Amino acid sequence: MAFTAKDVAALREKTGCGMMDCKKALVETDGDMDKAIDFLREKGLAASQKKASRIAAEGTVFAYTEGGVSVVIEVNAETDFVAKNADFMAFVETCAKTAIANTPADVEALLECKAAGSEDTVAALLQEKVLTIGENIKIRRFVILEGAVASYIHAGGKIGVLVQFDTTDEIAATEDFAEMGKNIAMQIAAVRPLYIADADVPAEVVEKESAIAAEQLRNDPKNANKPANIIEKIVAGKIGKYYEEVCLLNQEYVKDGDMKVAKYIESVAKKLGGEISVKTFVRYEKGEGLQKREDNFADEVANMIK
Repeated sequence: MAFTAKDVAALREKTGCGMMDCKKALVETDGDMDKAIDFLREKGLAASQKKASRIAAEGTVFAYTEGGVSVVIEVNAETDFVAKNADFMAFVETCAKTAIANTPADVEALLECKAAGSEDTVAALLQEKVLTIGENIKIRRFVILEGAVASYIHAGGKIGVLVQFDTTDEIAATEDFAEMGKNIAMQIAAVRPLYIADADVPAEVVEKESAIAAEQLRNDPKNANKPANIIEKIVAGKIGKYYEEVCLLNQEYVKDGDMKVAKYIESVAKKLGGEISVKTFVRYEKGEGLQKREDNFADEVANMIK
């Protein structure tokens, strides 16, 4: 019985196994879907099928650098206790090393990579961890950056930040640069900017914020007799405040409220005799945007008794 790529995808959807494992199962069973599922179960690969639907919004965010390449990766599990599990953290580090070694385009591609220090794929290792740890585990996302990159992990993996800078190799190798990079990464973790500079804020976002500010002013009786040009100036001032909130370089530097982040970076660059600019940054917060698991202790005990 012949099978197609859609069959492989369908088998993966049903079992949660890697693409190559699903393809092999269909080859071994001559394309029979039911037999392929049994094959994977016999191999222990599909034993985590029931766990795959369970909510995984805990886990950790992890950063790793090797050979001038850095990665920040989020791997989720069902409970925060798993992040303290040495086996789980070793798997997360393996995923990070594999991402750096192979630079996969996305999580799907990472799963099919041969895991660093192993003969198995990342998908196969993932299935093994689900079985041994006993929770649903998912690799959610990762970003790889090269060059002069600083990283910071907050609260044992709750928040992870990578910041990529544009500067010379000589400056990037200094202790002053390393300290500055970590400080900027901590700033991003703490204050959560959305953009680097005001020029990076999309025009439609500025228009929306301006419209909201103008409407708020119109609804305030104190502004009833103010001319339009004054209202425009007030709106412009509010947009300036908005930039200070959402743009990294416009923010107050958390370690010195008397200067902006841009001024702090400029002062370090001047000290080192060159130029430093922020090219991009990534901020991951564990479980952000995911449905959270809600535990009911009474129900849990009742289920255990049953």
